[in-house]
Amino acid sequence: MRRRSGTLPGLGGVARLDRRTARLAARLNPGDIAVIDHVDLDKVTAEALVAAKPAAIINAQPSISGRYPNLGPELIVASGILVLDAVGPEIFAAVKEGTRIRIDGDTVHVGENPVAHGMLQDAGTIAEQMAAANAGLSAQLEAFAVNTGEFLGRERELLLEGSGLPTLRTAMTGRHVLVTVRGYDYAEDLRKLKHYIREYKPVLIGIDGGADALLDAGYKPQLIVGDMDAVSDAALLCGAEVVVHAYPDGRAPGLPRVQDLGIDAATVPTSVTAEDLAILLADAAAAELIVTVGSHATLNEFLDQGRGGMASSFLTRIRVGSRLLDADGVARLYRNRISVFALLMLVVAALAAIVVVLVVADKGNPYLSDLKQWWDDAIDWVQGRFS
Repeated sequence: MRRRSGTLPGLGGVARLDRRTARLAARLNPGDIAVIDHVDLDKVTAEALVAAKPAAIINAQPSISGRYPNLGPELIVASGILVLDAVGPEIFAAVKEGTRIRIDGDTVHVGENPVAHGMLQDAGTIAEQMAAANAGLSAQLEAFAVNTGEFLGRERELLLEGSGLPTLRTAMTGRHVLVTVRGYDYAEDLRKLKHYIREYKPVLIGIDGGADALLDAGYKPQLIVGDMDAVSDAALLCGAEVVVHAYPDGRAPGLPRVQDLGIDAATVPTSVTAEDLAILLADAAAAELIVTVGSHATLNEFLDQGRGGMASSFLTRIRVGSRLLDADGVARLYRNRISVFALLMLVVAALAAIVVVLVVADKGNPYLSDLKQWWDDAIDWVQGRFS
């Protein structure tokens, strides 16, 4: 549906610009127009944008380049958010932060002046582009094989020997570790693992915004790993140990922010993803089991990371082996040691024994009201245990 910006046609809103899409998503307000520079928009980033409820997204790059079937644009359009694609990098010079802009058809305007043109995406155009991308999967997998070999050459010492990993205060030896990414179905994953977390008390690691996901679910992260561009100050100040994921050349744009908060942090320069860095840290600390929450599972989700992320995840998972499981697998395998039925039967048996004693006792009747209260308390406890 088209809305009018003042007396001018089109969809209007306040422009918010950032070449780091995850960072932009964290500061968007509902109704803003997000201006991004993100080729092959992935699902996790798209979910963060959708959660911010912008009126529209203008992308300087193609949201679907055709290299592989990325999942982000379909999600955004299905959420009713307008997407104008491939307007070119000049948009960042033509539009200033906080300026009110409008989109009319395939054109971006500042006031009455057109400043950029692009491709207006809808369900039909995205379906066509995704079909073309699927047709080229074999070429992408071949390129992935080459890329993986190159990646291993760069990160051989880290992946094979753990070289460059810091010694952490957080104790993980012999313990279960839960690595949470604010990615695919992370909230549902955490819900499924509620009883597992309660029983095993795993070390909780948040990857950037995954730390906030843990806090939202009622847990406190013990370790935060990431670029520090998608995690809140509240999460960073919760008392968790912090490891800043830096570029291979040593640059760590997120480190000054952490230091400004008065937090000591280790820095690891590497081209592995922040999620894989956390897994390698847990592996190096001799964790018994590493469980991932919000991570990728299907081929399309795997490809959605891009080639660098694919190689990182592939090699990390080979390195860690059978000690690494995803949340869905743990939820399927895990069962409470005492079932709901067994607990109920125990309560009923105990109650029956008490009733018998009260009935045959001369002074049993005065205790019947106490018995009813005990029964109500027992039912409340069972419901609380498994809610």
